Amino acid sequence: MVEVGASVRGFLRNRWLVFVAAMWMQSFAGVGYLFGSLSPVIKSSLGYNQRQVAGLGVAKDLGDSVGFLAGTLCALLPLWAALLIGAAQNLVGYGWVWLAVTRRVSVPPLWAMCILIFIGNNGETYFNTAALVSCIQNFPKNRGPIVGILKGFAGLSGAILTQIYAMIHSPDHASFIFMVAVGPTMVVIALMFIVRPVGGHRQVRPSDGTSFMFVYSVCLLLAAYLMGVMILEDLVDLSDSMMVLFTIILIVLLLVPIVIPVILCFFSDHNGNAYASLLQSPHKEEASASTPSEEQNEVILSEVEDEKPKEVDLLPASERQKRIAELQIKLFQAAAVGAVRVKRRKGPRRGEDFTLMQALIKADLWLLFFSLLLGSGSGLTVIDNLGQMSQSLGYEDSHIFVSMISIWNFLGRIGGGYFSEIIVK
Repeated sequence: MVEVGASVRGFLRNRWLVFVAAMWMQSFAGVGYLFGSLSPVIKSSLGYNQRQVAGLGVAKDLGDSVGFLAGTLCALLPLWAALLIGAAQNLVGYGWVWLAVTRRVSVPPLWAMCILIFIGNNGETYFNTAALVSCIQNFPKNRGPIVGILKGFAGLSGAILTQIYAMIHSPDHASFIFMVAVGPTMVVIALMFIVRPVGGHRQVRPSDGTSFMFVYSVCLLLAAYLMGVMILEDLVDLSDSMMVLFTIILIVLLLVPIVIPVILCFFSDHNGNAYASLLQSPHKEEASASTPSEEQNEVILSEVEDEKPKEVDLLPASERQKRIAELQIKLFQAAAVGAVRVKRRKGPRRGEDFTLMQALIKADLWLLFFSLLLGSGSGLTVIDNLGQMSQSLGYEDSHIFVSMISIWNFLGRIGGGYFSEIIVK
């Protein structure tokens, strides 16, 4: 009985459980990618012209891009509190838009609608920041796959929410806005206490490669399934029961990754726990609260990366883990008796935590900033105007095009994370 209780506690603190919960949250968090489906409803209901709809699209893009407040609050508050703020913004912003479109409240002026769209879409920055911060801290050696998978699911959320809406089959198209306001909010509130850092490990586990390959397989299966269902729905007039069945299968596919933490916690041995405890990163809630011993531990953990022979990285995962743990123990013992003097670097290295001022003087930040500033506008322009583009070509329903962009967006981000990690290694 004691062993079962320990396994349950380990399950609740398992970093793979956090990652899977973050995947679920991101699957419903990318509401900005649905603007191509929302804008025709807003345009027809409120009598806007294309220039006014474009203004709403700019407000949506600004809400998705201005994440400084979300990042600051995620650093100052518990992540569950930041997620709750984001959920409230999503509900208030898009909920008020739904009330205006359905004439349940007086229609606000265009500038007020832009503010509502900005507030609603800005909630997505809280979801993205909390998911990425917690999972990157839990998987510091797998940043590429983590970022690619989580951002990929944010892109896929357009296709997922569209499929759920197709199951509802409401004749009132404004109900899609209501689902965007309520659906992600409920999912985030349900998961906000699970998505959090649980103690990042400095070393790759032997089972991580298999687990990531399983997640990638589920991702490819999910993309293929959604593409097949979308094509079938376009070619054949499916009954309501078939739509419900397809949506249930979709939800089952989303739930499948939970088997990873279940197997790791309840059906696998725990031989690697000794090394995991040695390689665990100390918690640093506040920099001022760090004790001298904690600071020394963190320095020694970084010193391992400098002192280890290069051929260690070429060893199998289990052997590499053992060799690095032995080197770390020697460094701790030598530092404790004063036999070695641990070098203290000025500022963090790549992959570690930076303060804002430390990041602003790095070329990496500005390269990322300008590449995103100059490179992401074309894709956002297509996404924002996809509804009007499809209608101009004679298609009444733009949902299929929104789903198609979501699926290929998902595959591109997954592939980017996978191949970037291979190139870096």
